[in-house]
Amino acid sequence: MIFIVFFRFTILSRGYLVLFNLLIPLILLLLRNTEFLSTALGRSVFSEKYISINLHSESLLYKIRLLTLRSEVAKLNKDSSLSSAEIKTFIDEQILNENVNLIVLKITEQIELSKDLEEYLLSTNKKILIVSDQKLDFYNKFLYKIVEVENKYLVYLNNDIQYGSRYLVKRLIDIVFSFVILLLTIPFIFFITFFILIADGFPPIIKQERIGLHGKKFNMYKFRTMKVDSHKEREFLQKLNEHDGPLFKIENDPRFIKGAKLVRKFSLDELPQIINILKGEMSLVGPRPLFAEDNAHFDEIYIRRLNVLPGLTGLLQINERNTADFEIWHKYDMQYMENWSIYNDLKIILKTPLAILKSRNSGI
Repeated sequence: MIFIVFFRFTILSRGYLVLFNLLIPLILLLLRNTEFLSTALGRSVFSEKYISINLHSESLLYKIRLLTLRSEVAKLNKDSSLSSAEIKTFIDEQILNENVNLIVLKITEQIELSKDLEEYLLSTNKKILIVSDQKLDFYNKFLYKIVEVENKYLVYLNNDIQYGSRYLVKRLIDIVFSFVILLLTIPFIFFITFFILIADGFPPIIKQERIGLHGKKFNMYKFRTMKVDSHKEREFLQKLNEHDGPLFKIENDPRFIKGAKLVRKFSLDELPQIINILKGEMSLVGPRPLFAEDNAHFDEIYIRRLNVLPGLTGLLQINERNTADFEIWHKYDMQYMENWSIYNDLKIILKTPLAILKSRNSGI
């Protein structure tokens, strides 16, 4: 009855009954299988990668669905025992250099799950698969799923905060708001494009390799407000940089195109990133995506910024958008991740226009 009323069917026929029998199961399948919907919205499970520790290549565990759908990018095997410090160092190195979504750890007599290692794994905000011969007792309380396969206990927990239904809602918000922003800013996009072409020639839009969700590299689009290949000059202008850490800012940067500072002042140079948002590489809200070389400045806590989609705006942009103090970036990024919710994302989106109008200086 709900189906008939919802689709405004006034006459029942065989055709409608066939449509009902096909459409309803399809809707239920889509709602049940978040991985399918995630793939449709730009985040495919087949593009996810994992690292393994103490899991030998002949192990039958490689045949389980969780691993067959993903690619292994690195493994750590050692004949002698592995310490917690060695395991953490290996994981940190891979997270910094690879797109890692899942960590697989096999517990044996040579490797024990200490309290320190357990807390570290929980803090990574990744999917974790722990394999052991015996049933494990944990020091912390957390939600997990345990199954027995080939006389092994498999403990799976998903600490990925932007995954499943929460990711789907966030993506739908991104898509809807992005289309609205695109429609409202079309005049600005055409004007800025022609201004750059007249002032400095091609290309009006550039792409820069940035680091995204779980360390995945992507090309971020921006209106070009500086001379061609200006990023390559960072090394030579480093002595003029007014700040430490990964943030690079010069008050009167010689690389600017004449008249383009106004575009930066109101963050209009970021408008092409709507393309990145629609592709699923970025979100409307999240930490700003940084360059690959900036990862060297991340500690084991701040690396967690890679566990959420990078964003066009965020807590930093609505509070202290013009700051180039890395400690302030760190504070707002961590605050965003620790308190992430759809509700907070919506608040940040609605506050961003007012923050831009109050801006007096160009941001990064």
